[in-house]
This record gives sequence, C-alpha cells and structure tokens, in this order.
Amino acid sequence: MDEEILKRAAKAAHLAFSDEELKRTHAELGEMLNIFNMLDEAPGEDGFGVIPTEVADILREDVPITYADPYELLKDMKTYENYVRGPRLL
Repeated sequence: MDEEILKRAAKAAHLAFSDEELKRTHAELGEMLNIFNMLDEAPGEDGFGVIPTEVADILREDVPITYADPYELLKDMKTYENYVRGPRLL
C-alpha cells in the first residue's frame, strides 16, 4: 500500500495524520500486510475448513405440545376477548 492510498483512506475516515504519523502508520500497515502474506503461504489441509470437526444438525424436531388447557388458565384472570390485559406503558 503506498502513501497516497493511505492518505485517501485517512481522508475518507476523517483522520488527520501529521507527516510523522503518516510515515509510521504506513510502515506499520506494511508490516501487517507482510504478516498476512506469510499466513497465506502457510501450509494447510485442503480437506478442512476453519473447524476440523464435522458439523452435524443437532437440533430436535419441533413438536407442539399443550401442557395445560388455555381456557382453564384464563378462567380466573381478568381478560378482554381472551387476551390478558396489562398496565399501559408510557
């Protein structure tokens, strides 16, 4: 990355760099990019992704179950058209 691209990126991000800060940031970004290039060259396994174990669907099937009769639960409550009314929120 050259300094002109860094200046344009800093301007787009509303960052004001002094000449010294610009040179230091340019050097640091160059070091970071070199490290990423080294990581790209690292040997890896083609058969595995980020997680080397198989990811399987472990979720259960949803089966609706009625635990109690809703009308039995609502009979002693103050309801309006079978809806429970709560306090008004401000």
